[in-house]
Amino acid sequence: MDTVLIIEDDSSMLRGLKDNFAYEGYNVITAVDGEEGLNAALDAKPDLILLDIMLPKINGYEICRLIRKEKLDMPIIMLTAKGEESDIVLGLNLGADDYVTKPFSIKELLARAAAFLRRSRQIEQNIYEFADFRLDIPARKLTHNGDEIKLSPKEFRLLELFLKRPGRALTRDDILNCVWGYDCFTGSRSIDRFVTTLRNKIEPDQHNPTFIHTIREVGYKFELPEKSI
Repeated sequence: MDTVLIIEDDSSMLRGLKDNFAYEGYNVITAVDGEEGLNAALDAKPDLILLDIMLPKINGYEICRLIRKEKLDMPIIMLTAKGEESDIVLGLNLGADDYVTKPFSIKELLARAAAFLRRSRQIEQNIYEFADFRLDIPARKLTHNGDEIKLSPKEFRLLELFLKRPGRALTRDDILNCVWGYDCFTGSRSIDRFVTTLRNKIEPDQHNPTFIHTIREVGYKFELPEKSI
């Protein structure tokens, strides 16, 4: 049973979220302020966190930053009444995976949560299939309808990273650290260039990407077709 931590100071919203997630079979932990929520996240290490931004004691941005500082990688969906792009960008840059703006559809939120949890359980795969592509990690090979597509080592690691974290917003720093390494001095333009070359090899239409989506001022997100999830 997956555990969901809900950090929300609005009592009626918290109760509604708790009831709906419990009804769907999740083990639900709740917190009504930032300090309590951060402690619950670090102690319980839930499978997914629903995190309000405007909280007493510690705000959602700081909670997100501190969770990622502790190297915890569970999906975090931010709940926010703020619709400003800058607020969304800040949350994603601090390590949030997605966001929903209040008021939101509980069915949509449940669907997003379920998708993130399904994807999290698939991280340790050795072979990934999406559309007509197949990435074989041990063989270091990408094929499309059985035909091999040549990838450079960096392109391969970039695609591997995307497939291991589908649907999650990845900052350029995330990509740099995972693909190039912490001590590398490669800039964001190099990352963008490798994304472009990878798109050239897997996207049906480079100008209207199916898989690799740009998140303005943040980085990129890889979207799997529904049948691949």
